[in-house]
Amino acid sequence: MKRFVEGADRSQSVLFPERLDDYIDDDHPVRVIDVFVDELDLREPGFAGVEPAVTGRPAYPPATLLKIYIYGYLSSN
Repeated sequence: MKRFVEGADRSQSVLFPERLDDYIDDDHPVRVIDVFVDELDLREPGFAGVEPAVTGRPAYPPATLLKIYIYGYLSSN
């Protein structure tokens, strides 16, 4: 059993466009958020679920949820 819910591979080939990464401009802020959160150690501030339990349904990775939260916060006007 997997320990996290797996997302789509961004280098995965699809029908249109060729890669999922091609949907996002090179200068889009989401790329900065992606790199920023990937560099964080989420255990230090006490994020729950960084070490997933072996029982139950696999969780979504906390880093992915944080990226969505930050993007939503920055996108709301």
